[in-house]
Amino acid sequence: MSLTDREREIVALLRVDPLLDAAALAERLGSTRAAVSVHLSNLTRKGVVLGRGYLLRPEDGAVLVVGGAVLDAKVRTRVPPRLGTSNPGTSTATVGGVGRNIAENLARLGSPTTLVAAVGDDLPGRTVLARSEAAGIDCRHVVTSVHPTGSYTAVLDDGGDLLVAVADMRATDELAVGDLDVVPTLLAGTRVLVVDCNLHVDVVRWLLTTAATAGVPAVLEPVSVAKATEAAPALDGTVPLHTVTPNVDELGALVGEAVEDTVEDVVRAAGLLHARGVERVWVRRGTRGSLLSVAVEGEPRRVVLVAAPAVEVADVTGAGDAMTAGYVHAVLRGDDVVEAARAGQVLAALTCASPDTVRPDLTAALVAAHLTTTEPRTEELSR
Repeated sequence: MSLTDREREIVALLRVDPLLDAAALAERLGSTRAAVSVHLSNLTRKGVVLGRGYLLRPEDGAVLVVGGAVLDAKVRTRVPPRLGTSNPGTSTATVGGVGRNIAENLARLGSPTTLVAAVGDDLPGRTVLARSEAAGIDCRHVVTSVHPTGSYTAVLDDGGDLLVAVADMRATDELAVGDLDVVPTLLAGTRVLVVDCNLHVDVVRWLLTTAATAGVPAVLEPVSVAKATEAAPALDGTVPLHTVTPNVDELGALVGEAVEDTVEDVVRAAGLLHARGVERVWVRRGTRGSLLSVAVEGEPRRVVLVAAPAVEVADVTGAGDAMTAGYVHAVLRGDDVVEAARAGQVLAALTCASPDTVRPDLTAALVAAHLTTTEPRTEELSR
C-alpha cells in the first residue's frame, strides 16, 4: 500500500489529533475542504482510515496490549521489616498495571504500541493516561469505567524484595467483551497481541480467539497465582497461543497442580501447556534465570535454560513486565525466541537495578549494549 505525500501529511495530523475534521485538516494543510475529503476517501479505500471519526489502522509492526492500568503505590522499609508494628520507610506513587507497564516498556523500546484498558473518570485515571501518553503509548482506545481507577500497593523490604501487595482492580475486573468492540479493527494492523490475566477469563478467551481468527500471535502474561488460576480454563487447547510467561508458581496455577522449581518438574508442567495449544512456555525462575520450552508443530521440542545477569537490586517491581516486553520487542524484530528470552532477561535486570517500575531512560540501544556486555548464558537441553 503506497500513500501520496499529501496522504502521509493527513495521516500524521490524524495520529496526533484524530478528532480533526476535513475543514480543520484543510486549514492546517493550506488546502481546500473538497480536496482533503478526496484524500480521506482514498485513505479509507486503502484501509488506513477505518471508519467515521477517522479511526486509523495501527502503524505497521504495532503491538496491541489489553490489560490493567492502575496507580501504583510502593512502600519500602529502611530496615529489615518486623510484622505487627510500625516500620520506618519511604513511599512513592507512580502509574502502573501489568498491561500498561508492558506497553510503556514496548513504546520506550520503539515498538508502536496501543493500550486498551479501563480507568475511572477521576484524577488517578487522568494521571495514568497523561503519563502513559507522554511515554509514547497510544491510549485513544482506553475505556472509561464507572468504577474508580485501579490501585496497586506494594510493600517491599529493605532489600527491595516484595513482601506483599494489594490490588484493587474493579475497573479492570468489570471490563467486558462488549467494551472491546474496537479490538477486531485494531488487530487488522497488529503484529502481536499481549493479554494480561487481570481480565475476566471470558474476556481472555475471547481475545485469544479473536486474535487467532485474525492470524495475530498472542502472548499471555499470567500476572499472579490468583489471576492465573482464574484464567487457566481459557487454555483448553481450542485456540493456539504463541507464548505464555509464568513464574513457577503461576505455572502451577495454570496446570492445576503444584510445580517444583526444578528443571525436570518445570519441563513436565510446560509439556501440559503444550498439550493445550501453547507453543512457547517461558518460565521465570528469579535469580536462576528462566526456562524456555518450545513445542511448535512439526519441529522437535526445545528446552533452553537462560541465565539471569548479575544485578544489584534497587526494586524488583515491574521486572516481570519488563521481561515480557523485552521478549515481545525482540520477537517483533525477528529474533529467534531464545535470543528474545535473552533480551527479556537483560531488560528485567535493568529494571531491577532501577528504582522505577519502568526505566525512564529505557531505549533499545541500552538493552543492546547490556546484551553485548552481560551476554546471559543459555544452555539447550536435549529432549
